[in-house]
Amino acid sequence: MNDKFWFIVISIVLLIVYAVDYKLDKANSIEEDLLKTIKSRGYLIVGVKTDTRPFGYLENGKNVGFDIDIAKYIAKDILHDQNKIKFVQVTPSNRLYFLNVEKVDMVIATMTMSPERSAIISFSKPYFVAGQAVLVRAGSPIKTLADLNDKNVGVLYGSTAEKNIRMLMPSVNVLGYKTYNDAYNALKAGRIAAITSDDTILRHYALTDGSVKLLPKRYTRELYAIGVRKEPESKSLLKIVNINVTNMVNDGTLTSLKRKWKLN
Repeated sequence: MNDKFWFIVISIVLLIVYAVDYKLDKANSIEEDLLKTIKSRGYLIVGVKTDTRPFGYLENGKNVGFDIDIAKYIAKDILHDQNKIKFVQVTPSNRLYFLNVEKVDMVIATMTMSPERSAIISFSKPYFVAGQAVLVRAGSPIKTLADLNDKNVGVLYGSTAEKNIRMLMPSVNVLGYKTYNDAYNALKAGRIAAITSDDTILRHYALTDGSVKLLPKRYTRELYAIGVRKEPESKSLLKIVNINVTNMVNDGTLTSLKRKWKLN
């Protein structure tokens, strides 16, 4: 038998093996439903902030806040126990990464829906509406965005506020910070002239510190929503999250939580 014959035989064998392996791979690649995984695991893993009053922060070592209560509402519906949650600290710069590398099941962290983010992850129905505002020192002459021309303005890395201020006022010097407290301390020390972020977040500083003030105008409309992975495995989870958001609107839970956390 010549080499050509053996080449043909070996090629046929390899094709058969490949076909069998392909069938096995397809059979073993059944998509795992994330909602079923969560129920089997027995707890939710939720990415939240720990430095953003009143949405997500630490009090006596425990996660508390508006977003935390929303996570508990969802956990109670899925697992019949609001405490069956593992909270994972996230920031604006890492929350999408943590979600997509499967460190968390979902993110509830004052995250604004945007076309750029919607291309990477899936969003629930919005659960809160905020607006971008500006925080300055109490004696500051700054009254409007125009007064920030050539001034240093603090933002959080990876936030929509960073993109918005660059678009609205290209002449400002944008300085990024990892946490709101870092930006707040820079404002107090005079290293920046203002902080721009969502009004609901900046309001806390204005209410608790008379040396800073929140300018009255709002420059955007920010819709907060819950983020899940953009994949078939997350469809059932997203569906039940949307049902929960609708129920929280209809049963008055969102209104009660806004009152509880002074977000009215």
